[in-house]
Amino acid sequence: MSLFDDDFYSTRVSRRARASFLARKEAPFKRRRLRWTPAKLVVASSVAGAAAAVLLFGLFAGFDRGNHVVSAVAGVTKVGMNESGDPLEKTITAAAKVRPAVVSIINEQAVPAGAAGGGSGGSGAGGDDAGLQQAALGSGFIFEIVKGKAHILTNNHVIADAAAVKAVLSNGDTREAKIVGKDEITDLAVLEMDARGIDAVAKFGESDDLRAGQWVMAIGNPLGLSDSLSMGIVSKTKRIIPVSLSQDGNYDWEQEVIQIDASINQGNSGGPLIDLDGNVVGINSMKIADYGVEGVGFAIPSHQALPIVDSLLKYGKVKRPYLGVYTMDLAQYLAQSAAADDSVGSSPDDGKSGGGSTDGSGDDAQAGGDDGGSAGGLEPGAGDEEGALPGAGGDDGTITVPRSELKLPDGVKDGVIVLQAVGPAQEAGLQLNDVIVKLDNQPIASTLQLRKYLYGKKKIGDDIAVTYYRDGKKAATTFKLEEKTED
Repeated sequence: MSLFDDDFYSTRVSRRARASFLARKEAPFKRRRLRWTPAKLVVASSVAGAAAAVLLFGLFAGFDRGNHVVSAVAGVTKVGMNESGDPLEKTITAAAKVRPAVVSIINEQAVPAGAAGGGSGGSGAGGDDAGLQQAALGSGFIFEIVKGKAHILTNNHVIADAAAVKAVLSNGDTREAKIVGKDEITDLAVLEMDARGIDAVAKFGESDDLRAGQWVMAIGNPLGLSDSLSMGIVSKTKRIIPVSLSQDGNYDWEQEVIQIDASINQGNSGGPLIDLDGNVVGINSMKIADYGVEGVGFAIPSHQALPIVDSLLKYGKVKRPYLGVYTMDLAQYLAQSAAADDSVGSSPDDGKSGGGSTDGSGDDAQAGGDDGGSAGGLEPGAGDEEGALPGAGGDDGTITVPRSELKLPDGVKDGVIVLQAVGPAQEAGLQLNDVIVKLDNQPIASTLQLRKYLYGKKKIGDDIAVTYYRDGKKAATTFKLEEKTED
């Protein structure tokens, strides 16, 4: 007799065991019930835990069969791993794509009479042409090749006042360049040179798609160090900054720019700002250069530049409506008048009369004209046929307005003073010392607002209503806007 009643432990095959065996033999594919013992539970738990660990490791830090990094975060894939699996290679690929299309721009100007060195360049590097010397360095990039000519985009201030312009390719080859068109308002210019042997062209990207924190690269010729790269992020995708077109300290325009922290130095101007796909998203233009300021640079967005480029290629300029006035801000004038009164009262022996004009010092504002792209400041002899503006009286060439001739009702503190009326404004009867306060129904407080309204809301051939004060009385006139001519 067996020591155990349970047939599982018995060496004797019972009837019940035999019947169970036969039943299983007849139906081998029936689902069998698993009996969980403590030992089985331990083994199963260990296997499941190991499988889960392998799965999680492969999901977050594994490699695929091609030895490429596999990320569980979709955003990493969008940022872009290249074929080698190294994200840092993306910067090298993007730079290599654009660098051959980037050129250094040399601005050559005439040597002043009697300057030492003649055509040798004086203190700077000499130009090859007699009587010319290198006056400025900048950058640019080839954006298209048409009929054997390479078109280069750069900043207007890079080629300003140039008697000759040269472009230096990334391989060191120097070629003569011709100015196709330029626009001071947007600070852009298009050049043209022989495209022989050139096949590299930079492509424009979508600056509207930029995001704060996105990596970008600046390529150019900083400090004469050609083919130079710097890298940073987009600090702000859209920044509006005031601009003094005449560099006289009076802000008479506003520019939309991309703010970046990539290093921008003298010579970078006009070079491309690219994304990590190698597309041009901006044109490096300016930086804040002040003590204690670092990493604040600006670039003109590509979506702002493209319409200007098309116009420069087609017309050689940007066609804008022309009002025909040279102006000075009323608020600026009133501040100077108050300062002049204080100066006369505190310094009676300075030899200056306080009767009816500002003191003619260098702080006086220069005139700003809506001349469709010329400098906002106007010195005597620049831009007017007479050679000097009415009311000009400063010994240093600045323009002042006699206070005794300006009459305004109390409470009128904003507007622009007409220093000279030409073209359509003159034909409509505007005169010296008229104070414009409205264009159509839009209040105008400064030359900046006048320009923004004129260039942003009006077109050549449109009618415009001008409200102004003359001798303390309000008046209005309506006339048609014309296109500014070169003369």
